[in-house]
Amino acid sequence: MTIIVTGFEPFLNNEVNPTSEVLGLLPSSIRGNDIITVRLPVEYDRCFDVLKPYIEKYNPGMIVLLGLAPTRKNICIERVALNVSNSKYEDNSQIIKTEEKIIEDGKNAYFSTLPMTKIYNILKKKGIPVEISNTAGLYICNNIAYHVLHHIEVNNMDIKAGLIHVPFMTKQVKDDSVNSLPLVIILEGIIDTIKATL
Repeated sequence: MTIIVTGFEPFLNNEVNPTSEVLGLLPSSIRGNDIITVRLPVEYDRCFDVLKPYIEKYNPGMIVLLGLAPTRKNICIERVALNVSNSKYEDNSQIIKTEEKIIEDGKNAYFSTLPMTKIYNILKKKGIPVEISNTAGLYICNNIAYHVLHHIEVNNMDIKAGLIHVPFMTKQVKDDSVNSLPLVIILEGIIDTIKATL
Protein backbone atom coordinates (compact mmCIF):
# COMPACT_ATOMS: atom_id res chain seq x y z
CA MET A 1 0.00 0.00 0.00
CA THR A 2 1.04 3.57 -0.61
CA ILE A 3 0.53 6.17 2.11
CA ILE A 4 0.44 9.88 1.32
CA VAL A 5 1.39 12.28 4.11
CA THR A 6 0.97 15.99 3.53
CA GLY A 7 2.30 19.06 5.30
CA PHE A 8 2.22 22.78 4.61
CA GLU A 9 4.66 25.53 3.80
CA PRO A 10 5.16 28.31 6.39
CA PHE A 11 2.35 30.86 6.70
CA LEU A 12 1.52 34.14 8.39
CA ASN A 13 4.58 35.21 10.42
CA ASN A 14 5.99 31.72 10.95
CA GLU A 15 9.40 31.12 9.43
CA VAL A 16 9.01 27.34 9.52
CA ASN A 17 6.11 24.93 9.66
CA PRO A 18 6.58 21.83 11.80
CA THR A 19 4.51 19.78 9.38
CA SER A 20 7.12 20.37 6.66
CA GLU A 21 9.83 19.35 9.12
CA VAL A 22 7.98 16.10 9.81
CA LEU A 23 7.77 15.34 6.09
CA GLY A 24 11.53 15.58 5.81
CA LEU A 25 12.06 13.14 8.67
CA LEU A 26 9.55 10.43 7.84
CA PRO A 27 10.98 7.09 6.71
CA SER A 28 10.49 6.04 3.09
CA SER A 29 8.34 3.14 4.23
CA ILE A 30 6.50 1.94 7.33
CA ARG A 31 5.86 -1.78 7.76
CA GLY A 32 6.49 -2.31 4.07
CA ASN A 33 4.15 0.47 2.94
CA ASP A 34 5.64 3.24 0.81
CA ILE A 35 5.45 6.77 2.19
CA ILE A 36 4.92 9.62 -0.27
CA THR A 37 5.23 13.12 1.18
CA VAL A 38 3.66 16.22 -0.35
CA ARG A 39 4.28 19.82 0.76
CA LEU A 40 1.20 21.91 0.08
CA PRO A 41 0.76 25.65 -0.42
CA VAL A 42 -1.21 27.54 2.22
CA GLU A 43 -3.71 28.67 -0.38
CA TYR A 44 -7.43 27.97 -0.44
CA ASP A 45 -7.61 27.64 -4.21
CA ARG A 46 -4.43 25.65 -4.82
CA CYS A 47 -3.85 23.22 -1.97
CA PHE A 48 -6.06 20.44 -3.30
CA ASP A 49 -5.02 21.08 -6.90
CA VAL A 50 -1.44 20.31 -5.85
CA LEU A 51 -2.41 17.15 -3.97
CA LYS A 52 -4.91 15.67 -6.41
CA PRO A 53 -2.36 14.44 -9.01
CA TYR A 54 -0.57 12.47 -6.28
CA ILE A 55 -3.81 10.75 -5.32
CA GLU A 56 -4.46 9.89 -8.97
CA LYS A 57 -0.90 8.66 -9.56
CA TYR A 58 -0.37 6.57 -6.43
CA ASN A 59 -3.92 5.42 -5.59
CA PRO A 60 -3.04 5.43 -1.88
CA GLY A 61 -4.72 3.38 0.81
CA MET A 62 -4.20 6.11 3.39
CA ILE A 63 -3.87 9.89 3.40
CA VAL A 64 -2.67 11.61 6.57
CA LEU A 65 -3.04 15.38 6.38
CA LEU A 66 -0.88 17.40 8.77
CA GLY A 67 -1.53 20.97 9.80
CA LEU A 68 -0.13 23.49 12.26
CA ALA A 69 -2.52 24.84 14.88
CA PRO A 70 -0.57 27.48 16.83
CA THR A 71 -3.03 27.60 19.74
CA ARG A 72 -3.00 23.85 20.39
CA LYS A 73 -0.79 22.21 23.00
CA ASN A 74 -1.38 18.60 21.95
CA ILE A 75 -1.38 16.51 18.81
CA CYS A 76 -5.03 16.79 17.77
CA ILE A 77 -6.88 14.10 15.85
CA GLU A 78 -9.54 16.04 14.01
CA ARG A 79 -12.98 14.44 13.88
CA VAL A 80 -14.67 16.48 11.18
CA ALA A 81 -14.13 18.76 8.18
CA LEU A 82 -16.82 21.36 7.44
CA ASN A 83 -17.90 22.72 4.07
CA VAL A 84 -17.04 26.32 4.85
CA SER A 85 -14.01 28.58 4.79
CA ASN A 86 -14.04 31.50 7.21
CA SER A 87 -10.99 33.24 8.64
CA LYS A 88 -9.79 36.77 9.26
CA TYR A 89 -6.33 35.66 8.16
CA GLU A 90 -5.04 35.82 4.60
CA ASP A 91 -3.72 32.72 2.93
CA ASN A 92 -0.32 32.90 1.24
CA SER A 93 -1.89 34.38 -1.90
CA GLN A 94 -3.45 37.21 0.15
CA ILE A 95 -6.96 35.77 -0.10
CA ILE A 96 -9.41 36.07 2.79
CA LYS A 97 -12.56 33.95 2.79
CA THR A 98 -15.65 34.75 4.82
CA GLU A 99 -18.45 32.20 5.14
CA GLU A 100 -17.72 30.66 1.75
CA LYS A 101 -18.62 27.10 0.85
CA ILE A 102 -15.65 24.97 -0.15
CA ILE A 103 -17.73 22.95 -2.63
CA GLU A 104 -21.03 24.58 -3.55
CA ASP A 105 -23.10 21.41 -3.81
CA GLY A 106 -21.06 19.40 -1.30
CA LYS A 107 -22.21 17.84 1.96
CA ASN A 108 -22.16 20.03 5.05
CA ALA A 109 -19.43 17.91 6.65
CA TYR A 110 -17.29 14.81 6.36
CA PHE A 111 -15.96 12.75 9.23
CA SER A 112 -12.39 11.48 9.44
CA THR A 113 -12.01 7.83 8.51
CA LEU A 114 -8.86 7.39 10.58
CA PRO A 115 -9.29 5.15 13.67
CA MET A 116 -9.35 8.07 16.08
CA THR A 117 -9.88 6.20 19.34
CA LYS A 118 -7.18 3.65 18.50
CA ILE A 119 -4.71 6.40 17.63
CA TYR A 120 -5.59 8.32 20.79
CA ASN A 121 -5.12 5.28 23.03
CA ILE A 122 -1.76 4.35 21.51
CA LEU A 123 -0.34 7.87 21.78
CA LYS A 124 -1.75 8.37 25.28
CA LYS A 125 -0.22 5.10 26.48
CA LYS A 126 3.18 6.27 25.24
CA GLY A 127 2.84 9.58 27.04
CA ILE A 128 2.51 11.64 23.87
CA PRO A 129 0.20 14.66 24.45
CA VAL A 130 -2.88 13.93 22.34
CA GLU A 131 -6.56 14.74 22.11
CA ILE A 132 -9.50 14.17 19.81
CA SER A 133 -10.70 17.52 18.50
CA ASN A 134 -14.19 18.37 17.31
CA THR A 135 -13.19 21.49 15.41
CA ALA A 136 -10.44 21.86 12.84
CA GLY A 137 -11.05 25.57 12.40
CA LEU A 138 -12.16 27.00 9.07
CA TYR A 139 -8.81 27.92 7.52
CA ILE A 140 -6.64 25.96 5.08
CA CYS A 141 -6.33 22.72 7.09
CA ASN A 142 -10.10 22.30 7.20
CA ASN A 143 -10.20 23.19 3.50
CA ILE A 144 -7.80 20.45 2.42
CA ALA A 145 -9.41 17.88 4.73
CA TYR A 146 -12.85 18.61 3.29
CA HIS A 147 -11.57 18.45 -0.29
CA VAL A 148 -9.84 15.11 0.28
CA LEU A 149 -12.74 13.44 2.08
CA HIS A 150 -15.17 14.74 -0.57
CA HIS A 151 -12.96 13.45 -3.38
CA ILE A 152 -12.74 10.03 -1.75
CA GLU A 153 -16.51 9.73 -1.31
CA VAL A 154 -17.65 10.96 -4.71
CA ASN A 155 -15.13 8.70 -6.46
CA ASN A 156 -15.95 5.67 -4.29
CA MET A 157 -12.31 5.29 -3.26
CA ASP A 158 -11.19 2.95 -0.49
CA ILE A 159 -8.87 5.34 1.33
CA LYS A 160 -8.59 6.04 5.04
CA ALA A 161 -8.01 9.75 5.50
CA GLY A 162 -8.07 12.49 8.07
CA LEU A 163 -6.43 15.58 9.49
CA ILE A 164 -3.96 15.75 12.36
CA HIS A 165 -3.17 19.15 13.87
CA VAL A 166 0.14 19.70 15.64
CA PRO A 167 1.42 22.59 17.79
CA PHE A 168 4.58 24.60 17.26
CA MET A 169 7.93 22.88 17.62
CA THR A 170 9.67 23.77 20.87
CA LYS A 171 12.77 24.94 19.01
CA GLN A 172 10.81 27.56 17.05
CA VAL A 173 9.23 29.36 20.01
CA LYS A 174 11.05 31.99 22.06
CA ASP A 175 8.44 32.36 24.79
CA ASP A 176 7.92 29.45 27.17
CA SER A 177 4.27 30.42 27.51
CA VAL A 178 3.63 29.49 23.86
CA ASN A 179 2.30 25.96 23.37
CA SER A 180 4.82 23.64 21.74
CA LEU A 181 6.15 20.09 21.54
CA PRO A 182 9.62 18.80 20.62
CA LEU A 183 9.82 17.86 16.95
CA VAL A 184 10.88 14.32 17.87
CA ILE A 185 7.63 13.87 19.82
CA ILE A 186 5.51 15.25 16.97
CA LEU A 187 7.28 12.91 14.54
CA GLU A 188 6.78 9.92 16.82
CA GLY A 189 3.10 10.75 17.13
CA ILE A 190 2.63 10.90 13.37
CA ILE A 191 4.48 7.63 12.77
CA ASP A 192 2.35 5.96 15.45
CA THR A 193 -0.76 7.43 13.81
CA ILE A 194 0.20 5.76 10.54
CA LYS A 195 0.97 2.43 12.24
CA ALA A 196 -2.36 2.52 14.10
CA THR A 197 -4.21 3.05 10.83
CA LEU A 198 -2.58 0.16 8.98
